[in-house]
Amino acid sequence: MSFPYPAVLFDLDGTLVDSASDIAEAVNRLFDDLGVPRVPEATVRGWIGDGARQLLATALAHAGSDTPVDAAMDRFMVHYEACLLRDARLYPGVAETLAALRARSARLGVCTNKPERFVRPLLAALGVSDAIEACVGGDSLPERKPSPLPLLHLAARLGHRPGECLMVGDSRTDFLAAQAAGMPVVLVAYGYPRDFDLRRAGALAVLERFDALLELGAAPVAAGTGAGAGR
Repeated sequence: MSFPYPAVLFDLDGTLVDSASDIAEAVNRLFDDLGVPRVPEATVRGWIGDGARQLLATALAHAGSDTPVDAAMDRFMVHYEACLLRDARLYPGVAETLAALRARSARLGVCTNKPERFVRPLLAALGVSDAIEACVGGDSLPERKPSPLPLLHLAARLGHRPGECLMVGDSRTDFLAAQAAGMPVVLVAYGYPRDFDLRRAGALAVLERFDALLELGAAPVAAGTGAGAGR
């Protein structure tokens, strides 16, 4: 059975990988260095999605620290790298779904705001690097999501027009990037949406399970199957 899109582009954190525990630990190790109180993982989950620099800026503001972002960035990235593979895990069904998409001749890419040097090591450690042909990180290009530039760049690398590619993400950042790039977009409901109303965004579908993505190749996604149509 074929898949209706010849290329699929995925967000990373909150879509393919649950990395919030590791990111939260990196933030808290920095807080330890600065002598400010640690925060719960749930708090950090609400800060994920706009790249490491914005995450750090939000964390420092929350802590009431007057440490400049530039001054704290190098130390934070040391902790970020040290925690990268501490507890990261694929969401259920990700590995199997990526393999199934490849079997249906779809070309796969990752578009994330995570620094590029961390993307391949994370995918490799989780066993899915071979499924992903191309990656763009938050520091790969002059602009990052929600700019359309990273998605357009990936589409060109994979040899397809933007409208032929499907973007799969979990946040407003992903939705706006896809919309600006002219790509259809599917959202997953289990990630890090922050205050974004996924079901009112107008996405092609909102998936409760990652493997429900494969149903797009068979029939319209129906209520009660683990995915709900975007409204």
